[in-house]
Amino acid sequence: MAERANLKSSFSSEINKRSDELERIARDILDHPESGYKEVRTAKLVADWFMDSGFDVQTGIAKTGVIATLNTGRPGPHIAVMGELDSLIVPGHPHADSVTNAAHACGHHAQIGSMLTVASGLVETSVKDGLAGRISFMATPAEEYIELEYRESLLANGEIEFFGGKQEFIKLGLFDDVDIAMLTHTGGETTGTIGVGGSNNGMIGKTVQYIGKAAHAGGSPHLGVNALNAAHLGLAAIHAQRETFRDSDTVRVHPIITNGGSVVNSVPSDVRIETYVRASNVPAILNTSEKVDRAFRAGALATGAEVRITTNPGYLPAKYDDRLTEIYRHNAASLIGDDNVIQLNHSSGCTDMGDVSQIVPTIQPTANATSGNGHGIDYIVNNYDLAVIKSGKAMGMTVIDLLADNGEKGRKVSGSFNAPMAISEYLARMRGFRSDVTYSK
Repeated sequence: MAERANLKSSFSSEINKRSDELERIARDILDHPESGYKEVRTAKLVADWFMDSGFDVQTGIAKTGVIATLNTGRPGPHIAVMGELDSLIVPGHPHADSVTNAAHACGHHAQIGSMLTVASGLVETSVKDGLAGRISFMATPAEEYIELEYRESLLANGEIEFFGGKQEFIKLGLFDDVDIAMLTHTGGETTGTIGVGGSNNGMIGKTVQYIGKAAHAGGSPHLGVNALNAAHLGLAAIHAQRETFRDSDTVRVHPIITNGGSVVNSVPSDVRIETYVRASNVPAILNTSEKVDRAFRAGALATGAEVRITTNPGYLPAKYDDRLTEIYRHNAASLIGDDNVIQLNHSSGCTDMGDVSQIVPTIQPTANATSGNGHGIDYIVNNYDLAVIKSGKAMGMTVIDLLADNGEKGRKVSGSFNAPMAISEYLARMRGFRSDVTYSK
């Protein structure tokens, strides 16, 4: 116990020397947001920092991902400490890119900062020499499941198979020998706290294209087939299903129209929709997906349009490991006090950490250091000491607990984990979600 305490003290002291630098990097990423699979500048910034700090670095993984490795030279568990490179698209956000409208309205810039905080403390020789095993720092692309048509184009070109970056990492074999994974997200719960536990919905993504027939909207609308009207009916049919969604399944369906027609004086002939189907469990996702597809087909049938429904695998529900959570809870409490570590409830939001949680013991605590609404124009990280430094220290101290004493605790956590599925089963299930069907009149 004394040895671990000394390791944590050295770890924390090293971070304190670099805290200004670590916050500056997080703020730099905030001011240069890039959406998924486009995070070129962000990835280079992260890779350069790791190389300058003496890590072995791989770049260009799943297009823009980065992995930096710290090997203690002694056998032991393999831990993945993760952060997410990408931003959202939020026009009007105070830190939005003036051209792309990309914006860090979900705090991923702080995630990267907390990941680098862990790395900056563990790389210190006096800390690393007290550990066994290996730590991979994974900066992953494309957690935000957005710009679906763009990602479908990457899929068609063979550049990716899955829309989420961690899913691509799993497919590429980068989790084949990982024993434990962790990532700290920012959150909007009680300010100044760290949240632990909880769970998340899973989801699938759909793109829908209604094909009608163009005609003069004023002079001869009877010669056309209005694809926008078909879309409206399809959306109304989804709304008519909402009372059938069980509260216990936390179902969420929230479509947007991404193209509503070309010009106002022509009957819309090409209308496009994107939507998620979210729920807390896979059977509810599949059941709701059938209802949504039926609704979209009804819109086409009523108007004589065609509809193409493309379904892509989204994210699996997240369940965070209790044993790992307790180790993390203890370390977070040592930094901010027991009363400031709170229990999280189920969230109807989704994350590709859910996919990771299906194959290895995983945690995703939240550093509640923000104001505003998540994914909104007012979402701002206010407390960088909590979001970057203290959250990084809590993760790093947890890594020390897991890898000290020849990795005894890490082996126990990994050995007691009953994985819901093997990686091969995971990949088969995700591929099974995919479909592309056109329904003609």
